Amino acid sequence: MAPDHGAGRDVAAVTERVVLGPDSQVDRKAVVVEPGRWEVHDPFLLMFEDWFSAVGFEWHPHRGVETVTVVLEGELEHRDNSGGHGVLGPGDVQWMTAGRGIVHTELAHRGREVHTLQLWLNLPADRKLVAPRYQDLRGAEVPVRREPGVEARVFAGTSGAVTGPAQRHVPVTMVDVRLDPGAVFVQDLSAADRGFAYVLDGEGRFGRDAREVAAGQVAHFEAATDPAGASFAATATSPLRFLLFAGPPLHEPVVAHGPFVMNTEAQIVEAFADYRAGRFGPVPAG
Repeated sequence: MAPDHGAGRDVAAVTERVVLGPDSQVDRKAVVVEPGRWEVHDPFLLMFEDWFSAVGFEWHPHRGVETVTVVLEGELEHRDNSGGHGVLGPGDVQWMTAGRGIVHTELAHRGREVHTLQLWLNLPADRKLVAPRYQDLRGAEVPVRREPGVEARVFAGTSGAVTGPAQRHVPVTMVDVRLDPGAVFVQDLSAADRGFAYVLDGEGRFGRDAREVAAGQVAHFEAATDPAGASFAATATSPLRFLLFAGPPLHEPVVAHGPFVMNTEAQIVEAFADYRAGRFGPVPAG
């Protein structure tokens, strides 16, 4: 019998990672959170999973978003034209605010295969044009919530009594959770928060309704109708690792074209014009 998760929220849907295969940049790509379903996933725009070595993501721009990149295997090297640079290893996270405009590159360090996840977060209308910012969040240095059978690295927001170091423009929670078989993890959330848990390894039961979710699957949850039941829980049925993301929806229009996510078509046209005119700043040589 599954443990009682109390008054927490149910799982709204379980979806499968969709593997697309290779493209011009990566050896293999998978869709974890589908782009284009802006109202359903708000404030989360998309999440891709990538494996690459030879090509990767050469210099390209962004505006209007924050990107959260998780390294699962290998090493990822990032450079941007605002002075950001870092080499991230397994368990590390890069939190980049594109804001008004940034140009960056993400490559497999020394050409060795790297396995990553990248989540795009929407920026609210009044922060679309904030100054760019780059943060390296080292997994070995991130504060950890520990309970019997539970190790939860808190990158953003608060879990239990532990608060993560990420600076962000939307109050998003991000926790990397590892559970021993039979262990229970409960995340307290605001009633307005919606989000998802992406299972990286193992399997478990998620939500008050104890839905079975295994590696490569995503458990989505919606805002709580009762503030007293705002928490979201998971119980491991085998050694389990998952990433939990939660945040309040923005309820704003989304217009996306390529690497730019704004609120109107006119703003997209302006973003392309600004980029072509060099207003995102110069691309570093080399």
